[in-house]
Amino acid sequence: MGRRHAKMNLIKNPELTILMPCLNEAETVATCIGKARHWIGRNGVAAEVVVADNGSSDGSQSIAEGAGARVVLSTTKGYGAALAAGIAAARGRFVIMGDADDSYDFSELDSFLEKLRQGNKLVVGNRFAGGIKPDAMRPLHRFLGNPVLSFIGRLFFKSGIGDFHCGLRGFDRDAILGLDLHTTGMEFASEMIVKATLSKLSIVEVPTVLSPDGRSRSSHLRSWRDGWRHLRFLLMYCPRWLFLFPGLALIAIGSLAFVFILPGPVHFGWGTLDIHTLLAGAALIVVGYQAVVFAVLTKVFGITEGLLPEDPALSRAFRYVTLETGLVIGAIEIMVGLLTAFAAVWRWKTGGFGNLEASSTMRLFIPAVTLLIVGSQTVFASFYLSILGLRRK
Repeated sequence: MGRRHAKMNLIKNPELTILMPCLNEAETVATCIGKARHWIGRNGVAAEVVVADNGSSDGSQSIAEGAGARVVLSTTKGYGAALAAGIAAARGRFVIMGDADDSYDFSELDSFLEKLRQGNKLVVGNRFAGGIKPDAMRPLHRFLGNPVLSFIGRLFFKSGIGDFHCGLRGFDRDAILGLDLHTTGMEFASEMIVKATLSKLSIVEVPTVLSPDGRSRSSHLRSWRDGWRHLRFLLMYCPRWLFLFPGLALIAIGSLAFVFILPGPVHFGWGTLDIHTLLAGAALIVVGYQAVVFAVLTKVFGITEGLLPEDPALSRAFRYVTLETGLVIGAIEIMVGLLTAFAAVWRWKTGGFGNLEASSTMRLFIPAVTLLIVGSQTVFASFYLSILGLRRK
């Protein structure tokens, strides 16, 4: 038996690597490896089984080696870190990854390999399409966490994937290495799909059955912590939804306040909207404009650091939106703000510098201060974008 295992591990140029991340899975890792090896033998696939161990203290490493797998050690903690180490060490052109807790059936991988051989770069399992057995997934994850986060992923990135967090998936190794995945935790699953989608890799789903895992201990997954990490990742990789759209909404609401209240108080049956509402509208415009600026800065920074792919629309915009353009626009905003403030002071002077009538004077001062702040933000953002542009060049 030992020679058979050694022969399996020494396969030269395997087509496929079956990769299992592992952290204290002594109860189930041998079962998973056995199913994978049975599938390999039944289908005559040139393949290897790799276990990426994340610091197990229960003897999982020796059990995995004894069952015929090649063990790769990950010194960095985390699900994503273990997978990254395994992907880097894989020898196969294709990789099929799945948890070593016996919740996925490694003896049923035909559809994954078939889709990969057809040229797809990422094949993701869909547990909601394939079936979730009783007690295989917590109700919180099944009816709230996974559906909501998968919906957000589809909304933010226009992805067609229905199950963002399925742990059973296959991919072209070189294509995934080219994505330069960074995350080390459970959000690694989301990062893979998001970056593959943004890079326009061909992605398909296959129905996958999820069974109750075979462990006697609790899962490594922490519902709220890991759910937040997934959501945080999705937001950080989509500046439009984190900054741009909220910012535009705030600007629109603040601008409505200016349009209706700037000429004079607006009276309703329940009260009057006056300069206090106008001041609130100014605050919304300033905060919204700052959010929009952050959206652009985050997008450019992400592209510069290789976290996000190039955006053709942004590249075209920067042919016309230069440092000089931003400085001119900012200078105009500041100048108009100063002139408006001067008009307010002049009105005060013509009144003999007497007591100020707030409702009248603040209708000039509030727009003036708003323009001064927005103009200054435009100037500062233009310089910072220019610095980021130097890095890109």
